[in-house]
Amino acid sequence: MVVPALESGGYGWQRQVIIGKRPGGRDHKVDYVIKNPDGDCFLVSVKWQQTSGTAEQKVPFEVICLAEAILENPGKYAGAYLVLGGDGWTLRDYYTGDGLSRHLKHSGLVRIVTLERFVALANQGRL
Repeated sequence: MVVPALESGGYGWQRQVIIGKRPGGRDHKVDYVIKNPDGDCFLVSVKWQQTSGTAEQKVPFEVICLAEAILENPGKYAGAYLVLGGDGWTLRDYYTGDGLSRHLKHSGLVRIVTLERFVALANQGRL
């Protein structure tokens, strides 16, 4: 679903890319690094939650990690997307409605969207 949308929108992409280290020292692997026709690169992390569970609790840390990757690599990444798929998110509206912004200083570097919204934006070349 993601790859056809990226290709339809004219994006280049690489899958499962190690982009550096997470806070704490472990490798930080993102699902996609995408490049738009203008040459801007974006990080994409996709989280799936079919039933209620712990993926929801990992969202703030993923935002921190993505923002850190952008800040640690000035000019390399224009931003990041955290994509939430599946029906098990009880905090989906909170996350996609910018609920983390008052808690995380650099959350504005990471756009949290639903899978459906991401696919629509990618198809239209509007990421």
